[in-house]
Amino acid sequence: MKGSAESEARKALNRLRRALEKTQHELEAVRGALQHAEGADFPHNEFDNVQSHVAAIESFIDEQAERIEEKMLATGGLEPGRIRRA
Repeated sequence: MKGSAESEARKALNRLRRALEKTQHELEAVRGALQHAEGADFPHNEFDNVQSHVAAIESFIDEQAERIEEKMLATGGLEPGRIRRA
């Protein structure tokens, strides 16, 4: 991977992560409003299913970010396992 391509990939993943955070926030807002409005008729299973999809997307983003980071470290001659994470 070229340096600029790696940088663009990391930026895109960060934008996607922020968009997903906004999605999670809005999903919780909708869930709360609908639970209040619908009471016992609220579709808990459907919202739980959507939340599991959001979690899968979050996991995908994390995996891709880690993969790109490992490639960048390897390109720079560093071993990925030797870098401390905050």
